[in-house]
Amino acid sequence: MNRSKISVALIGAGRAGMIHAGNFRGSVPHARLAAICDPVSDAAEKAAKELEVDFCCTDYHEVMEREDIDAVIVTAPTKYHCEIVLAAAEAGKHILCEKPMAMTVEECSLMEKAAAEGGVILQIAFMRRFDASFQEARRLIDAGEIGDVVMVRSNTRGPSIPKPWMYDISKSNGPLAEVCSHDIDSLRWFTGSEFQSVYAIGGNYRCPEAREDFPDFYDNVTLNASFANHCQGIIDGAQGVLYGYDARCEILGTRGCIYLGNTRENSVTLCRSDMRKSGEYINSWKYLFRDAYCEEDRSFAEAILEQKPPKVTAHDGKMAVLVVNAGNLSIREKRIVRIEGEQLI
Repeated sequence: MNRSKISVALIGAGRAGMIHAGNFRGSVPHARLAAICDPVSDAAEKAAKELEVDFCCTDYHEVMEREDIDAVIVTAPTKYHCEIVLAAAEAGKHILCEKPMAMTVEECSLMEKAAAEGGVILQIAFMRRFDASFQEARRLIDAGEIGDVVMVRSNTRGPSIPKPWMYDISKSNGPLAEVCSHDIDSLRWFTGSEFQSVYAIGGNYRCPEAREDFPDFYDNVTLNASFANHCQGIIDGAQGVLYGYDARCEILGTRGCIYLGNTRENSVTLCRSDMRKSGEYINSWKYLFRDAYCEEDRSFAEAILEQKPPKVTAHDGKMAVLVVNAGNLSIREKRIVRIEGEQLI
């Protein structure tokens, strides 16, 4: 493109959307936040006022019609990702799409194809790949510091009770999608391989109000996996844990292990005279990966301006959705699910 600065529109003014918008408002060189779109007019107007953006709307098609918009940030609920991305690709807008990429592999394939045919970048927002600690872990793996990777274990546990719309697994894909998509991507990235089989179990331990109408809803999940290169994987995810936001990962090799995960924004530990120690757990993912979000947004802008592939591709997003679908099938049918290509066996 010929412009020295890209013009970006936000579609979805929720929690993740406002993080991206804030970055593009003032922390991403050669980019400007030009528009806010949210189907709830009060949310769109509030975000536009907070971010000092002149244009806001409730219909994303208005964004697609604007010739001065170069790119869109899609942070709407997952079930709308496919239709928005298809519209953006047709309009020639570059796309940063929040995880999960979509509800199904079929939707992901449509999005991937549309972006290719439209000649636009489609980057999936797996921000942990831009976290300094995660990048250092990948460097250590590549340098052979722990020998060959044998097993990767990752957990994400959120403090807040799930929103009611999440109870319907057919509409949300459950915690495996909403909570564990980053864990799935981390396992793919650190093993350097694709999932070959998964066995998952889930249970509802903290949301009694969901049990009658949504008996298949789970707020706690564990998933065991094998990979095409014979690595092993373990994921555990939870919602409503209350004690704090807890995201950790360990990578076990033939000659060592890498531990990742800072659970505290303030690293001070208090040791008292009663022989107890204490420290505050971080209370939100918004703070734990704040810098990673910013680096992710900068990378997206650079890919557009330098006309180069994004660091996290549509294929990465699609493979994570495939594993989410496999895990939910495993929970539902209480069996190991094998993955061959993009098919579940």
